[in-house]
Amino acid sequence: MKLALTPAERSALRSQAHALNPVVMIGADGLTPAVLKEIGSALNAHELIKVRVLGDDRAERIAMYDSICEELGAAPVQHIGKLLVLYRPRQEEADDAPSFPRGIARGAGLRGKSPQEVLLVKPSRSGRRPPSRTKITLLGNERVTAGGLVKRVKERQKSVKKSRG
Repeated sequence: MKLALTPAERSALRSQAHALNPVVMIGADGLTPAVLKEIGSALNAHELIKVRVLGDDRAERIAMYDSICEELGAAPVQHIGKLLVLYRPRQEEADDAPSFPRGIARGAGLRGKSPQEVLLVKPSRSGRRPPSRTKITLLGNERVTAGGLVKRVKERQKSVKKSRG
């Protein structure tokens, strides 16, 4: 059972896959059960992967691409030369979540830590009212101070002596 994607979804996945490196390589033995198992585990871990096929026969590569998508329930995203791009949403999220795109909504392009939701609780100034509660999302380079302020990490100072020399 192949997963179907709209052209807009396929285009967005292609742009996400551009920076990826191949995770699995299919060698001279072709598509073995061990290779299929490895591709399946890589899809569970990453959702969007690149596979490199080392054979020279184009028809064989297309047949491999179709059989991988059929057996693993993945969507074919792109086939350029010896690179195959595959997408399959994670198994536990496939039931209730939309089939696309998970990474964009959760900040796939951020470096460092992933975004975290934090509950800020500030006491009222008068002491008579209940404390205020707000949920905020912290990016990887942010932290919450003891006073409840969100601060970004400062750049490290560079040595003047090292920059001269």
